[in-house]
Amino acid sequence: MASDELTQKLQRRLLLEETEPDHGGEGDTTRGDAEQQQEGGDRSAMTASADSELSAKLSHRQDINEGTAQPRQAKIFNPYTEFKEFTRRQIKDMERMFRLYDSGKDGYIDLMELKLMMEKLGAPQTHLGLKNMIKEVDEDFDGKLSFREFLLIFHKAAAGELEEDSGLMALAKLSEIDVSTEGVKGAKNFFEAKVQALSSASNFEAEIKAEQDERKREEEEKRHRRAAFRELKSAFSQ
Repeated sequence: MASDELTQKLQRRLLLEETEPDHGGEGDTTRGDAEQQQEGGDRSAMTASADSELSAKLSHRQDINEGTAQPRQAKIFNPYTEFKEFTRRQIKDMERMFRLYDSGKDGYIDLMELKLMMEKLGAPQTHLGLKNMIKEVDEDFDGKLSFREFLLIFHKAAAGELEEDSGLMALAKLSEIDVSTEGVKGAKNFFEAKVQALSSASNFEAEIKAEQDERKREEEEKRHRRAAFRELKSAFSQ
């Protein structure tokens, strides 16, 4: 009797275990599906964000190319610290030349302004030649020359990085700006042949002092001329 009862209980137990849903397994499956869905959503969001950022960059680049936007300036440009191979006076000479041909006064030399420059220098270029000149130093791909890119022309010329018959080399040669530097490998003969007004080893402070001394000398000469004029005037008044 007891044996039959025990047998029945065991059978019911087995039957219940076979028919009972595996809640633990389903719970894990549900939790796994939820995690996968969340991960998929996160990946979709990241992809959408990356696509949006790339689209914004491409749109800004197109605006720059069309001239409706200016390239972002990552840092303030200091020609004296970035182009240390040039003296202060050389950089000032290049800046004066840049401003002379920047007829739009927007801080850039565009294609037409470069065309006029090359014509004034006696080395006119074709439209394609002018575009290639800009392209060779156009770091931000805006189709025109900033002052930094203008300085790159002379940097490349002094370092022997320009083709002898290129438009940029013609610009550097005809500019009458001496950018020869000591110790620059590959410097071209016409740079080496020029008489250096200032040694490239001259330091920044020495050049400033020389300019200050020059201004003092000019002021002193003016005072002497004014004094001489007053004495002459006084002599005629007597």
